[in-house]
Order: sequence, then structure tokens, then C-alpha cells
Amino acid sequence: MKNVLITGASRGIGAETARLFAQNGYSVFINFNKSQQQAETLRASLVGCGYQAEIIRADVSSSSDVGKMFDRIESSCGGIDILVNNAGIAQTKLFTDLSDDDWQQMIASNLSSAFYCCRRALPHMIRQHYGRIVNVASMWGQLGGSCEVHYSAAKAGIIGLTKALAMEEGLSGITVNCVSPGVIRTDMTSHLSDEDLNALKNETPTGTLGTPYDVARSILFLAGEDSSFINGQTLGVNGGFVV
Repeated sequence: MKNVLITGASRGIGAETARLFAQNGYSVFINFNKSQQQAETLRASLVGCGYQAEIIRADVSSSSDVGKMFDRIESSCGGIDILVNNAGIAQTKLFTDLSDDDWQQMIASNLSSAFYCCRRALPHMIRQHYGRIVNVASMWGQLGGSCEVHYSAAKAGIIGLTKALAMEEGLSGITVNCVSPGVIRTDMTSHLSDEDLNALKNETPTGTLGTPYDVARSILFLAGEDSSFINGQTLGVNGGFVV
């Protein structure tokens, strides 16, 4: 049974990804930071169905917290076979209104977190000559989003990290890919008005908005054996918004 760590897995895309991996026979580590109740509820629902799941608290924007999280995981099972870097935050704000804290928090939560987790996961993967890393980017990291400059920059960084790390680790039996979601109905889009959501729906060629399950299925695919010759790629899950 392969071990998978999903960061930011207490709700939204992360929670749906945790469910899907558990249902497909993986042992799942559900990372959370503040949403403990949601994480516990998710774990209970999975364990109640006979699946293997544990919750583990860590602020993945902190190198120290990531180190402690991996120490605990490695003492429990030896190491992670699959890493899903999903944790992140979003914020809508004019560029000229961004503070230093806004910028630093966005980069730390969305980009540095992936760096810290990859750095700790890789030694075990390299030793066993096998690993899968799937990073969650965003179509705004490809297009750039007005009033989301810092978010777009962080997600563009995820795409660059993915490509470069894939080149470096391919000979070690490790693939590194990312999914790039479009407009997905999660807490991150809950602040948008119905008018805004309808406008985004109309801009999407499929005429629909995505669901966490749409993204989770793509992550599961990239983590599996059917994608073993896919490396360094960005898989758009956006209904054709970006082509």
C-alpha cells in the first residue's frame, strides 16, 4: 500500500483528493493547519468505511513545521511515496494596495510550502527509486489574474518549480507534475457574487464551473502508474478556459 501526503486536505480540493486516494487503496495522511474539526470529520468518515487515513497538523508555510510533520510520518511508515502539494491561500486585492505581509504570506503559503515539502519528501523517494509529486497550481499562474498579482506569481512559481524538479529527478524514478485548475466551486470562490460566477461560467467553453472532484481525479491520475511517462507537465482542469 502506497503512502500519500496531501497538504491542505481538510476541505475543498484537498478533502476530495484524500477521499479519492483512500477509496483507491492508498494510505492517506491528511494535513491541516487550522481546520481541525473538518480534518477529524474527514478522517472518521474514511476510517469508518475501512480506509486508512491519519490527520496531521502542520503549517506548511513553516519549514520547521514541515520538518516535524515529516519526522512523524517517517517514524510511522518510513516515508511518503506520493506528495500532493495542495495547500494554499487566495486574496483579491489591487496590486498597489498589497502590503509586504500580503506578498510574503501569499508566497509562503502557496510556493514556499511546496518547496519545503518536496525537499523533505525527496530523500526517501530517491532512496527507493520511486515517487510521485503532484503540485496544485492555477490557471491564473498561466494567464495572470487582475487583482491577484501575488497569487498569480506564486502559482506561476509552482509551475516553474514543477518543470525544473521534473528535469532533475526523472532519472531517480520520480515524476513531478502539476494540475492547473480553472474556476472551481470551493471556499476560495465563495466570496464571488453570482454575477461574477456566471460571467466566469460564460467565459468557460464548457459553460460550466469545475468541482473539487474534477481536480481530484486529475491528481489521482498523475499519481498513478498510467501516467508513468508523464513528467514536468501542467494539466489544465479548466473546461477549456486556457487552451
